[in-house]
Amino acid sequence: MLPKFIRSLLKTLAVAAFWILIWYLAALQVGKELLLPSPLSVIKRLAEIASTREFYITTAFSLLRVMTGIILASLIGVILAILTHISKIADALARPLITVIKATPVASFIILALVWLDRSDLPIFISLLMVLPVVWTNLMTGLSQVDPKLLEMARVYKAGSFQKLKSIYLPSVLPYFTSAAKTSLGLAWKAGIAAEVLAVPARSIGKELFNSKAYFETADLFAWTVVVIILSLIIELVFEALIARLLKKRRGTNA
Repeated sequence: MLPKFIRSLLKTLAVAAFWILIWYLAALQVGKELLLPSPLSVIKRLAEIASTREFYITTAFSLLRVMTGIILASLIGVILAILTHISKIADALARPLITVIKATPVASFIILALVWLDRSDLPIFISLLMVLPVVWTNLMTGLSQVDPKLLEMARVYKAGSFQKLKSIYLPSVLPYFTSAAKTSLGLAWKAGIAAEVLAVPARSIGKELFNSKAYFETADLFAWTVVVIILSLIIELVFEALIARLLKKRRGTNA
């Protein structure tokens, strides 16, 4: 009997092989590399791109922009959630803003922000807008789930603010924050790359995608799209590993 990890890996590889075969057959049917390049052509081009120094500089800059937006959105979301939780006035003022951000199409924000911001700052701003509503909404839900009896007990025993934060609020909010981060990572990454495609900042994946489309380099377009997908998966895996480590450390501390 194979270990669970090996079985899961084999299943993933089998599914990937199935869809690559479908892609290959479709490319064979079309018969035009300009319209639909074969998997082999895309892999070959991806290997060529990945062998250059510029590839790593470009991906690093795109990652830095998007991650900066995610971190800023998380910090603002935490502060805003705390303010709106303790103040009804702050809640009344913030809710319409969050609703507008959630309801407005990303493309509208990108076009408007192009007027206000530098091209290199646009992906940061768009990533921030994608993450902020998710973080705020989830944290507000987590704060509303805090057990009032625990707060009353903390008041009776005169527990300090730090102790209440560590023992009551954090355990209640952490699962909701984790869920928000998992949901928003993919959204922020895709929206950030979309912003790069329209803003075309120097040294960005979005610029490479735009140039590939402009010069009809379809294999390059597919190759950079594969890069976007792979980086998205890596970001999510790294985040899940960090959260798992944090939870393990917290359980060890509580024990």
